[in-house]
Amino acid sequence: MTLDTTVDVAAPAPAKPARRRTVRPGRLGVHAFLMAVSLAFLAPLLLAVYASLRPYDETSKYGYFSLPRHLSFDYYQQAFSDSGMTKYFVNTMIIAIPGVIVTLFLASFVAFAVSRLRLKGGIVLLMLFTAGNLLPQQVIVTPLYVVFNRIPLPYWMSDSMTMFDSYWAVVAVQVGFQMGFCVFVLANFMRTLPQEILEAAIVDGAGVWTQYWRITLPLCRPALAALGTLQFTWMYNDFLWALVFMSDGDKLPITSALNNLRGQFFTDYNLLAAGSVIVALPTLIVFLLLQRHFIAGLTLGSSKG
Repeated sequence: MTLDTTVDVAAPAPAKPARRRTVRPGRLGVHAFLMAVSLAFLAPLLLAVYASLRPYDETSKYGYFSLPRHLSFDYYQQAFSDSGMTKYFVNTMIIAIPGVIVTLFLASFVAFAVSRLRLKGGIVLLMLFTAGNLLPQQVIVTPLYVVFNRIPLPYWMSDSMTMFDSYWAVVAVQVGFQMGFCVFVLANFMRTLPQEILEAAIVDGAGVWTQYWRITLPLCRPALAALGTLQFTWMYNDFLWALVFMSDGDKLPITSALNNLRGQFFTDYNLLAAGSVIVALPTLIVFLLLQRHFIAGLTLGSSKG
């Protein structure tokens, strides 16, 4: 006796074809616009790099947009040696590094007092610091010139015996003008930090300095890195204040070194382009090194309620 048992197995359903993602015309337009804006910003830098690699005789004969016949790095060596950039780099660091450190320290302390200590009139104080950024710098050039000539300093701080023609004047102006922006950014960033952290620290007996230095400031590292990158770039690229407050050419920053590459009757613009690329390299290196912290500092505050 045999039993024939038939088991019906359901056949697997055919897989649905993958749905193709439709590309919206609006998205294509946005990407095309962003690419055009990026190229517009990169075009001067790319043209400067391209011109710095070509001999002047070639570009004067065939034009800057012609195909290259000969490429070399000779102009970079000549620009670095002829302009004395090493000395000017040191001068710029003397201004930029203390300026960034002092600006971030003072701005973070003011932002902490405004946003975390709940001071009376804190909003008014924040508006006062922010309003300073609305003042055109050129308006106070003459008053500051007069004031710095009348502020005495010992000889070991300034060989002119005043704040004029010293690094102190340039650093003071940089700190004064950059603090408002930094206070505004840091105060808004600190408001996103949990208030319970400070309340627990107060219960444990932490004073104001401990709350600021050991608790709040470490949490603000992304914002401080982003602001530090911006501040260094702005102070490094500044040309106005050093030109106004310094009469000794040996104290001028790196942006003034390019003027040494200009001749009295003739200027090799390919050589000048090589010098411009050299001057721009440190800011690009700083941004690349701090890129991760810079982006985190710009986006972290927007992701917290």
